[in-house]
Parts: sequence; C-alpha cells; structure tokens
Amino acid sequence: MATDTLNQQGHAHGHDHDHDHDHHDAAGTKVFGFWVYLMSDLVIFGSLFATYAVLLRGTADGPTPGEIFQLPFILVETFLLLFSSFTYGMAVLAMNANQASKVMKWLGITFLLGAAFVALELYEFRHLIHEGFGPDRSGFLSAFFLLVGTHGLHVTAGLIWILVMMIQVKQRGLDDMVRPRIMCLSLFWHFLDIVWICVFSFVYLMGAL
Repeated sequence: MATDTLNQQGHAHGHDHDHDHDHHDAAGTKVFGFWVYLMSDLVIFGSLFATYAVLLRGTADGPTPGEIFQLPFILVETFLLLFSSFTYGMAVLAMNANQASKVMKWLGITFLLGAAFVALELYEFRHLIHEGFGPDRSGFLSAFFLLVGTHGLHVTAGLIWILVMMIQVKQRGLDDMVRPRIMCLSLFWHFLDIVWICVFSFVYLMGAL
C-alpha cells in the first residue's frame, strides 16, 4: 500500500515536472518565433534604408537634409527612446524578482517616454508638411517619411502592446502566460531602439553634416 502511494506520488510529481517542462518549451518556442518575426522586420527596415540611400540625392530642387533637420530636437527624441529602453529593462528585472507592482510602474514610465517620442515625431512631420516639405515634394522626402514613419508606427504598436501587458499583469499577475509576452515585448522594444540609432546616425547625423 505504502509502495503504491509512493508510486502515485512519484508519478504525480513526474507529471508536474513534465507540465513545467512543457511550459518552458512553449515559452521558448514563443520567444524563438518572435526572433524570426524580428528578422523579417529587419529585412523591411533594411529595404527602407536602402531606398533612402538611393533617393537621398533626389531632392528635385527641394530642401536637402541639412536644411530641414534640427539636431537638438532629434537628440531629445533619441534620449527619450534610449531612456525608455532602460526603463523597460527595469520592468524585466522587476518581473524576474516577482514584483508585479514594480513591473506596472516601469511599464507605465516606458509608455510615457515612448508616447512623448511619438508625439515629437508627429510634431516634426506636421512642421515639415506645413513648410511645404511633405512626402510628395521629392524622392528624398518620400523615402525619409516612409522610413521614419514606419519606425514611428512600430513604436505606436509597441505602446499599444505595453498597455495590453499592463492590463494583463493587473488581471493575471506574473503567470506563465504573461512572462513570455513581456520578454517578447522586451525584444521588440530594444529592436526599435537599435533601428532608431541607425536612423539617427544614417539619416539625421549624416544629413546634418
């Protein structure tokens, strides 16, 4: 009898272990799948950078990059996005420490920084269009709006995702379903940061010099 009980307990324990293993496998598969998505996104951005490089000189007697870019303004945007990557990193550390309230706080700060970045980008676009330098003005401006606008749309999607994650953390806590999603969003957010550094260097810095 005692042996049967031990066998049942051992079987149950083994089952729990398998269950945990399946959870880890599913989480790993989810994160790996997200890496594959990011690689495809990288191809899109690579194509947009290549298009921009080709059309850079196609100003059609319109403004050149140096005439329209305001580096101090763009530096503020860059600082906001870089700092938001740091605050998201703090959210992940809080998640690893099982501190749901701190995860909420850091996600909230990240959201505000990202929203400020998008607001400044929209202001820049509105200003350029108001000056008569819209995407229809020249090949260079078309490529510029397409590249920077695509990045801005990605950041906007990331902001929506952050809000969704905040709701899920509030409702579910840091369970096995929420954690991989926070990690995937972390990859996405840092990826956008890296792309922006490329945009800042290749488009704004080189254009202003």
